[in-house]
Amino acid sequence: MFSDPHAIAGYAEGAMQKVPGLLDMQRMARLLLEERVPADGTVLVLGAGGGMELLAFAEAQAGWHFHGIDPSAPMLDMARQRLGPLASRVAFTEGYIDDAPEEVCDGAACLLTLHFLPAGQRLHTLKAMRRRLKPGAPLVVAHHSYPQDDAQKGRWLQRFAAFSASSGIALDVAHTVDSMARLLPALSPEQDVALLHEAGFGTVELFYAAFSFRGWVAYAG
Repeated sequence: MFSDPHAIAGYAEGAMQKVPGLLDMQRMARLLLEERVPADGTVLVLGAGGGMELLAFAEAQAGWHFHGIDPSAPMLDMARQRLGPLASRVAFTEGYIDDAPEEVCDGAACLLTLHFLPAGQRLHTLKAMRRRLKPGAPLVVAHHSYPQDDAQKGRWLQRFAAFSASSGIALDVAHTVDSMARLLPALSPEQDVALLHEAGFGTVELFYAAFSFRGWVAYAG
């Protein structure tokens, strides 16, 4: 769907309807980055298509520059349009983390992206991000993360679908729950934290929890 310009036309509106407190979560991510990223720092944003977090970061920090990575050309085009003149501070790369520049950055963010990656690919991605960060640099992540036993998984996905429906999205709740349970390679919160540690991040702190979503800030070891 992320390669179809028509399918992604309502991406930003849909994300705000599906993710509880999305704009506040992005603001929290920026505040966590600000704790350690200098005023003239460089931030890597993986899954930068759409440009929502890039815009939130760039508007608040006039001296930051960014590497924006995303495999979808239409989503990167949307990011450029959303950023307008601020796009001049972003080096866009169409591709995956291995296509990103090897420049060592002051911080990184990956929001609403990692839940699309199976555990092995997710670990590879996290390790590649760690290699592109200075020691002690923050990585902020947020994505679907819920218990993996069938009963709890179904309960949290039901709540996610109910929230989306209550926001005005027309969907079949039962079908949505079934499809996500079968197709989305989400992990449990404990597995997510373990992967961050295995990838080379030391301290890992929870900062966001909203139905089926969790968010952490982790620091490069």
